[in-house]
Amino acid sequence: MKYKLGDFVRFVDEKMEGYVTRIIDEQMIGVTTEDDFEIPVLASKVTSVHGQSKVVGDEEPEELTHIPAAEFKANGVHVAVVSDANIGALVHLYIINQTSYQLLASVTAEEQKHYKGLFAGLIEANSLAKIHSAKLSDLQLWPKFEFQILFHSKHNHPLKKPLTVREQFKAKDFAGAKTQIPFLKQQGWLIQLDEPELIIDAEKLKESFFKPAEEKLEVKKPAAEIDLHIEKLRDDYQFLTSSEILNIQLSNFKNELDAAIVHQMPDITFIHGTGNGILKHELHKRLSKHPKVQTFMDAQKEKFGYGATKVILK
Repeated sequence: MKYKLGDFVRFVDEKMEGYVTRIIDEQMIGVTTEDDFEIPVLASKVTSVHGQSKVVGDEEPEELTHIPAAEFKANGVHVAVVSDANIGALVHLYIINQTSYQLLASVTAEEQKHYKGLFAGLIEANSLAKIHSAKLSDLQLWPKFEFQILFHSKHNHPLKKPLTVREQFKAKDFAGAKTQIPFLKQQGWLIQLDEPELIIDAEKLKESFFKPAEEKLEVKKPAAEIDLHIEKLRDDYQFLTSSEILNIQLSNFKNELDAAIVHQMPDITFIHGTGNGILKHELHKRLSKHPKVQTFMDAQKEKFGYGATKVILK
């Protein structure tokens, strides 16, 4: 198979052309024409049109300044998902290395116990590498990805353990707002692979079960709709900085979400407004990784517009 996703091709027997949007098998490919209709065709019945298959991210990354040893960054390995410049339905997956390490990375796809290596190579500090392309509409057909990463540095810094992450992407991973992708002049979704895991202290948890009744705090059941506008949370909001306001809003969000989980509420709605979108982005980022969240969505557009998020709990 000589074609790959994103290639621009022309039909041999017909006056049509388009982009390769699906690899069906060794002989067949899917080509999406200018009317956005995908046509299955034998690979032998099309020919490449050179100079037309440029995709998002193939351009050279921006030149980056050297990070001093004193500012060594240990965490920041992400998967970025960005749309193709020519085919809206097609997306490209990248490993983004925002650490000060060199990464020796291997990416493998698993589909029904069949394995295929997608990428193996060195990713320099503060750089990226494209690992896969797929149609976002086929998300339910995407394989499971296994990321294996070794960390290397010539800096005087403690050795970091290798990272192994198995990721099955779900719709909720792409439910949040897009963000600016580092090293790419593109908006997309960013999913962190080396995010520190939540560590539960078993001894402290055990002790909490045996506290006298008067020491236990009663968790109040929250309202079905929680307004996170700062004027609803603090009377002195005029004297707060932007970062202080965001921290207060996120703290209230966490407390109310935890309370909803404790009371086994089926759902809860957070009113965050539209504004500059920072609060909404931060909420969606936390919700997408929360183990007790089934999914989330814009809440009643006729009532809130795009200024509220409804959270469905497990």
